[in-house]
Amino acid sequence: MCLLFLGGAVFLLLGAFEESISTVSMADFKAVYYATRTLLRHGDPYREADLLHVYLAEDGQPQAKQLLVSDVVAFDVNLPTAFPIVVPFALLPWGPAHTLWMLLTAGSFIVAAFLAWDLGAAFSPQISGGLLCLFLLGAELLIEVGNTAGIVVSLCVIAVWCFLRARFAPLGVLCLAVALLVKPHDAGFLWLYFLLAGGSQRKRAGQTLILAAVLGLPAILWISHAAPNWMQEMHGNMLATSAHGGVNDPGPASVQPMAHGAIVVSLQSVLSVFHDDPRFYNPAAYLLCAPLMLVWGYTTLRKRSSPANAWLALAAISALSMLPLYHRQHDTGLLLLTVPACVLLWSEGGPVAWLALLFTTLGAVFTSNLCLQFLAVSTMGLRASVGGLPGQILTVLLCRPAPLILLATGAFYLVVYARRVSPESTQPAPSA
Repeated sequence: MCLLFLGGAVFLLLGAFEESISTVSMADFKAVYYATRTLLRHGDPYREADLLHVYLAEDGQPQAKQLLVSDVVAFDVNLPTAFPIVVPFALLPWGPAHTLWMLLTAGSFIVAAFLAWDLGAAFSPQISGGLLCLFLLGAELLIEVGNTAGIVVSLCVIAVWCFLRARFAPLGVLCLAVALLVKPHDAGFLWLYFLLAGGSQRKRAGQTLILAAVLGLPAILWISHAAPNWMQEMHGNMLATSAHGGVNDPGPASVQPMAHGAIVVSLQSVLSVFHDDPRFYNPAAYLLCAPLMLVWGYTTLRKRSSPANAWLALAAISALSMLPLYHRQHDTGLLLLTVPACVLLWSEGGPVAWLALLFTTLGAVFTSNLCLQFLAVSTMGLRASVGGLPGQILTVLLCRPAPLILLATGAFYLVVYARRVSPESTQPAPSA
């Protein structure tokens, strides 16, 4: 608990400090905030002219005009189902709105870390606390830029705790439904696990889907009335931001200031170093990840549901789900779900226990904002000084280690999950 409190305190203080001095302070929240403000004014949030008119008229900060306006704010790529979640904040002026968003992001992430600790504390509270301290120390970027992933990841972990503990199930259904509405590529595979696991978990997955449909349909009708061409416009915005040199480009030409696109943690970020063409790295990422996903799905259908199997399955998919589809560093908070599986294996001892600790620790370190910033500065100009295949390999290992760590972590937990003989844990279930 002391380690957990230490990580939480540093997470809060460092995040608040960096937000106060950063030139991209709350940039991600600005995008969804001003898009929602545009919608409330009966404008089209997916049209650059409408969104910029509201943003430039209301944002009085001097750096507003320099904040990559054309890349970060002007192109809204959030789903329509995210707007109702942001409406309570968009009704407020920017000052209190972004402060409340910061508090909600920080508070929910700390609660998620505590619940992840609770799931594994009975097996090894020290290892669990130490790992979660590392995750908290490297997550201050969630407070600095205000990406919705901070809240979505937290809701996913809270929902998992509710379902696996069989406590506050309605709260878990609501949390997972909201996460699906805001970022389905973060919560989708977790929802799929509960659907495939059967029994009461499948019932929770069904309730989550129904609630998500009930909450999401009015939002789609709302945006369809305000912006009849929203699907084409949103698709165009996605293409614009992920184009060669765009802010979401996984390749080396990205305008991202941090390691030239290394903030993208999907497998495309690695493959693009060898051939910077989406016609190559997108199909290659899908082909590499498809067998792992199929093995995971088949194993989940075949095995009986138990706490041990659930932790291993969720640890594997939390890492693997970020590889084939577009994910940024903010989404790696899902790795909180690897901690219960790690401490379970640690309590059983043997070489597998040390491997679990190694991969989980590497996941916490090499997906942290502090580590990525250090690597970005220390390896600046690497490809210019080392050319050819050796330069490409060094670029991947030193500048873009996160996708490789995610792949290794997900594959490790998948192998353990698939090869586990007994479907029931041999350890006593930890108390809440």
